[in-house]
Amino acid sequence: MLGRKDYPQDEVDRGRSAIERQLAAYDDLATAVRDTAGAEKAQSALAEFETRLFAALVLALDRPFVHRLRGVTGKDSNPLNEVELICDSLMNNDGVMRGTNVIRYVPEQSVVGIAVGEQIQLTAADFTRLSTAFFAELERRFVQS
Repeated sequence: MLGRKDYPQDEVDRGRSAIERQLAAYDDLATAVRDTAGAEKAQSALAEFETRLFAALVLALDRPFVHRLRGVTGKDSNPLNEVELICDSLMNNDGVMRGTNVIRYVPEQSVVGIAVGEQIQLTAADFTRLSTAFFAELERRFVQS
């Protein structure tokens, strides 16, 4: 597929809706586990599952919009580039955050603040902030008014 310089609003809305459904399902599960009496083992399993789930969901977040053009995305520490770096690090660097010579990544200016060399372990709250920022930036840069 060729690179894309824009996305129709309905395509962005479908992507956002899919992510929101995943977050709602996780919230339902997490609430049920927290409400279970004597659920220490279940809560431990949920904590382990959480970081694995949200690593996978970052990949799902990125995939529908993976062909975005660098000329539109830019090279700064915006949420689109942060997701790109997280995905690359998850797929090609054993989940350890790495930078590139193309994107000027500054952890302090990013959404979740993962430093280069740090293991990526996203929580539900991290992913919610990241996905919200990702869609806002996608709309700002790629959706034509």
